[in-house]
This record gives sequence, structure tokens and C-alpha cells, in this order.
Amino acid sequence: MTATLLEQRYRAVLRLLPAYYRRAREEEMVETFLLRVGVAEDGAEDEDEARDLDLMRPSWREVGSVVTLAVRSRMGAAGAPSGYVTLGGAVRHFALFALLLQAAATVTEAALSLAWSSRSAYDRSLLLDVFTSDGGYGWARGVALWAAPPLWTAAYATLLRQRPRGARLFAVAAAVAASEPLVDEAHWSGTVTALTVATAVFGWLTVLAVCCGFHADAGPAWLPAVPPGLAFLGTCVLMGGSVVIRPEGVDSQWATGTAFAVAAAACLAARALAARTDRDRNDRDRNDRARTDRPRNDRPAAETTLALAALGLVVLTLRAGLLAVELDVDLPAGLLAGAVAQLAVTVLLVAALAAVGARDLRAAPRTG
Repeated sequence: MTATLLEQRYRAVLRLLPAYYRRAREEEMVETFLLRVGVAEDGAEDEDEARDLDLMRPSWREVGSVVTLAVRSRMGAAGAPSGYVTLGGAVRHFALFALLLQAAATVTEAALSLAWSSRSAYDRSLLLDVFTSDGGYGWARGVALWAAPPLWTAAYATLLRQRPRGARLFAVAAAVAASEPLVDEAHWSGTVTALTVATAVFGWLTVLAVCCGFHADAGPAWLPAVPPGLAFLGTCVLMGGSVVIRPEGVDSQWATGTAFAVAAAACLAARALAARTDRDRNDRDRNDRARTDRPRNDRPAAETTLALAALGLVVLTLRAGLLAVELDVDLPAGLLAGAVAQLAVTVLLVAALAAVGARDLRAAPRTG
């Protein structure tokens, strides 16, 4: 039987699915779709019906469901090959790391703002000026700025409580609040800086990772090595301490860069220790004339390392965007030197994480 144009169009939509899924389910999906639109198993009964079918197209709802399935099947769905399993795990880890970083950064910034506002009446007026300037727009801007800390924190906590739907809602609301500076700059100056765009993109990239990574077939959300609450508190203390130590010599991205640098260094140290332990174990096995070709499963380590490398690229973009602004302003040499040094360290850490992640990925067993 010759395929109708409707069937050909639906098969074209199904090409969005990965090859392994199409091999297993394409014919079944095509048959189900044609039956649902009223096509008998033996095709159209006459030429008029065939002509009517040729005029039909898959509905937007049908296309949307295929797109959703295409994303889920690439994010480590049941029966997916190892490459897609690793991709899904890396996306989920990136979502958690990004939520943690943004939650800690916004909470720390809010806490420091409140603490410093108590030093003098001038500092208090600066804090309140966010709400009182520009009339009603000022109130909206202030609410957006102060809504981000609880929203990012709620998204992080909700996701780790295994409630991805609630986490998506909180993350979307937080990303909307984080996009307020973008609207503010465009409204008042007509232009936006690269840093403002990168900050807004980071928020929506986090939303995308949460929505795509945590699907029905995904495993539970978890942070490697550290309890979630301790990770959040530790990150807040680290970020706040890095600013308090040098209150006059850091910029707005210093705390974020410091937190990433510490996390990346800890990850690389853990991977180096694990590699050394593996070598010692293999040496003992060789001395005992035991099997030395036992397969290693470094996929979880690769997922974590590659997710941190991706997060590092975002941090690097934010740091470079702010540095571009700072170079056009007359700032103290110490502040610029610290920003440049942090940029260089971030580049090295991202490169090291990518190399280690690629090595772990090659060592992991492959399936599919």
C-alpha cells in the first residue's frame, strides 16, 4: 500500500525522535496515529478519501507530543543507550547545580544588603530607593529583585523533595524575576549589556534543564557527596565570606566565581583520588593474579564532571560580561586584577573538568 501524504508528514515529524526509539516504535506509532484520525488498516477506501487525507496534517498537539517524547527519549528514558543516559544525567546535575548556585547567590546578596543597610541612614535609603523610585514601576522592580531569593531556593528544595512539577513552577517564576534587569535596561537606556543578557539567559537555561531533565522516567534528584541542606548553607557561607573578606575589592560576580572554583577544585581532587584508588586496586589485583579487566562504571562521575564544566561555561560568560563593563570604567587596579585572575582560573578549571569528564566517559561501559 502506498503511503498517503498524511502518513509521510507524520513520519517526517517522527524523525525528531532518536534512531533507537524509531527503530523500536515507529511503525506502532504510525499505525496508532492513522487509526486515531480515522484511516482503516487497509488505507483509504476511495480516491476522494485519499485526496482528503492528503490535505490533512498532524495537529500541533500531535507535533508537541512528539517533541516532548523526543526530548525525554534523549534525556535517559527507559531503554535508552548509554550516551543518552549520560546526557540526561548531566542535564539533571546541571539543573541542580544551577539552582543551588543561583539560590545561594541571591540569598547571600539579599542578606548582605540587609546587613549593610543597618550601618547608616544613607545605606538604608539606598536599600529603600529600589522600591520608592519611579513610582509604581519601582515597586514592581523591587518586588522582582527580592522575589528571586525565595523562588530559586524553593525551586532547589522542591526538586530535591522529588517534586519536579513544583520545581518547574518556582524556577519559571524565579527566571521571570531574574529577567527584570533586562527589561529595566531596555526600558530606560534602550540598550542592554552582555552581562544582563547572560544573567537572564542563565535563569532560563536553568528552567530548560529542569523541564527537560526531570521527566517521568528520570531517577530521583540528588547531589553527589554532600547533603542538599549542607551544600546550600555551605555555598551561602562561602559566597558571603568571599565578599566580606574584601568588601571594597570585589564585584558582583566574585562570589559566584569563588563558589564555582571551590566546587570545581573539590570535584577534580575527588576524581584524582578515585583514579589513584583504582590504580592501587589494579596493582593489588595484578599481584594476586586476579582479573584486571573488570569494567569500571564512571558514568555517574562523568555526568557530575561534565555538568560542572557546563556550569563553568556559564560562570565564565558572566565573569567575562562583567569584566567587559569594568574595563570601560575607572576602577581600582586591585579589583580589575582580581577579576582577571578569577577569569583565568575559571578557564583552567573548565578545561580540566571537560578533560576529566571526557576521560570518565570513555572509561564507562557502553550500551545500545
